[in-house]
Amino acid sequence: MIFVAADHNGFRLREKVLLYLLRRGEEVYDLGAHELDANDDFNIYAADVVRQVKKNKNAVGILVCGGGQGMCMMANRYAGIRAALIWDDIEAEIARNDNDANVLCLPARILEDDEVEWKAIIDKFLDTPFAKAARYVRRNNALDKVGEGKVKK
Repeated sequence: MIFVAADHNGFRLREKVLLYLLRRGEEVYDLGAHELDANDDFNIYAADVVRQVKKNKNAVGILVCGGGQGMCMMANRYAGIRAALIWDDIEAEIARNDNDANVLCLPARILEDDEVEWKAIIDKFLDTPFAKAARYVRRNNALDKVGEGKVKK
């Protein structure tokens, strides 16, 4: 289950990503934007995706905006969300394997015209399992505690 959303800067790439995911045979939910509006706010779309990822076990999200940073920052405000801003398939693999990233943030301004690259990123992100090494689990648990306001010194 994959929840996808974008603001106006990621609108066109989001449309391409949705079609690609459907061709891969994925269960995909489009959370917008459903029209190109330069006045929309990335934070609304990021929050919508994050809520669905948190509600649906084993779900992941894909967020697209101009540089990817805004979506990533918003998504990472939530406990249990490990959003990663990714530019290449190597980082996608690391984010999944080591960090169990559950939200992929794509920078449309960088990747929109590089179909080979954004497809490779999506493939690595979706096809790489979390390694579940003890140190990775411990680190992810620590991240969640920070998100819940339970920081341990």
